[in-house]
Amino acid sequence: MCLAAKHLILCLPARFLCFPRCGLRPTGALSPSPPTHPGCRVGGGALWRGGAPALYPAAAGGARPRSPFRRAAVMATPCAEEDPLARYRSPLVSRYASAEMGFNFSERKKFGTWRRLWLYLAQAEKSLGLPITDEQIKEMEANLDNIDFKMAAEEEKKLRHDVMAHVHTFAHCCPKAAAIIHLGATSCYVGDNTDLIVLRDGFNLLLPKLARVISRLADFAEAHADLPTLGFTHYQPAQLTTVGKRCCLWIQDLCMDLQNLERARDDLRFRGVKGTTGTQASFLQLFEGDHSKVEELDRLVTEKAGFKRSYMVTGQTYSRKVDIEVLSVLASLGASVHKICTDIRLLANLKEIEEPFEKDQIGSSAMPYKRNPMRSERCCSLARHLMTLVLDPLQTASVQWFERTLDDSANRRVCLAEAFLTADIILSTLQNISEGLVVYPKVIDRRIRQELPFMATENIIMAMVKAGGNRQDCHEKIRVLSQQAAAVVKQEGGDNDFIARVRADPYFSPIHKHLDSLLDPSSFTGRAPQQVAKFLKEEVRPALIPYQSKMGGKIELTL
Repeated sequence: MCLAAKHLILCLPARFLCFPRCGLRPTGALSPSPPTHPGCRVGGGALWRGGAPALYPAAAGGARPRSPFRRAAVMATPCAEEDPLARYRSPLVSRYASAEMGFNFSERKKFGTWRRLWLYLAQAEKSLGLPITDEQIKEMEANLDNIDFKMAAEEEKKLRHDVMAHVHTFAHCCPKAAAIIHLGATSCYVGDNTDLIVLRDGFNLLLPKLARVISRLADFAEAHADLPTLGFTHYQPAQLTTVGKRCCLWIQDLCMDLQNLERARDDLRFRGVKGTTGTQASFLQLFEGDHSKVEELDRLVTEKAGFKRSYMVTGQTYSRKVDIEVLSVLASLGASVHKICTDIRLLANLKEIEEPFEKDQIGSSAMPYKRNPMRSERCCSLARHLMTLVLDPLQTASVQWFERTLDDSANRRVCLAEAFLTADIILSTLQNISEGLVVYPKVIDRRIRQELPFMATENIIMAMVKAGGNRQDCHEKIRVLSQQAAAVVKQEGGDNDFIARVRADPYFSPIHKHLDSLLDPSSFTGRAPQQVAKFLKEEVRPALIPYQSKMGGKIELTL
């Protein structure tokens, strides 16, 4: 190959090169063919798409040489308007989240709420004496959901301002009311107030779902309140508890989350009608210095939006510390769900408890026997994401300058929606898990029998002392026999034969007939069954009373 051709190949961007045996060429904009050079052969025509044919020396007869490179096929980029699957879609919405939570953060909900806020403002201003007619109000009411999204997008592209784009779009279908839409308001009147409405509605969607999870787990705990199981501390065998008592530990965390979500929702206030920097100056001018009318306007609009109170002072926005409070309780919920589902995953490994497994579900493409706890794993995966999202509002609140800076906007568009969507998904998935938990009592009992002999040593010592034995002598006997049994288990892989050694030792003959009762697992669970009953009756069931009408319905997962 001549030097000029080599230089051309080295200088061409990778997208212009077509390596031998590639099979496919990348596609891109039409570009002129590279110039030919004496002694070289260049394939292709006057125009070529995306990748240029390779250059071959004429001396080689145009034969395609073997290349040391293998070029991966590069997919074409289709038009997203023609193929909706050609555009990235968040799996939070496309794969997992409920329709109602997806709608809560949709553009239709957002911009429909903007129009309602403009209506509330006009109604309140009219009632306080501003020259707004009934005809204008009726025109706005008739077009609340008549949103031309294409026009709004074109207006925003031209104006570079989303609120004014929608003011113009609303005014276009309300020509009589056009003059009074957004009267005295700033962008945050619709932006921040809509966010607060959406956050409130998001909590109202999450709370019944959380209550249903608690209710299902409470039923599970009650059904297994007396079933002994091996406790674990440091993930090492510890004293016995019951399956129901362990479940109550999960429920207690979720009840704390229920209280936290209720508190966070109830603490939300409306931004209200505050003007550009929170001083209400524009409204004071509209009402010719009448402070009482400005205060009444704020109260009326707040009431129409369904809030009991508005924040008494704001900058241009409501304090971004509110977002910290909101995402903190959701992150805390994520921690609870992660702990619960991690426990379930560990129990699945022990084959004591499993999450639901569908008849045709496949656990592994290579290992047909696998029953992977994929629902619990999904919860853990998404819960980790939920827990990290609280960092966004923490940093956003810390860098807001004076009355407001716009570097909060893009971040909040992402983190607020994702937090609620993620919380919605993990609660729906956990409800599905809790409605189908499978318990294997015989596996649980076998594991207890493997560990119980060592746990019973203290009971055996006490029984021997009551039968007239010496505590120190008995302790030494037990120590020797337990070490021998441990060696069988750890070094030989055998079963724990400690009790058999006790039965074979004449020293323990005074209590041989009591050994079975001393080894009854229920005698090692303490007050666990009673604790379950008391906890469910006095704390859990009362907390669920406000949600009784929303307890129906099972969750079926499609993915």
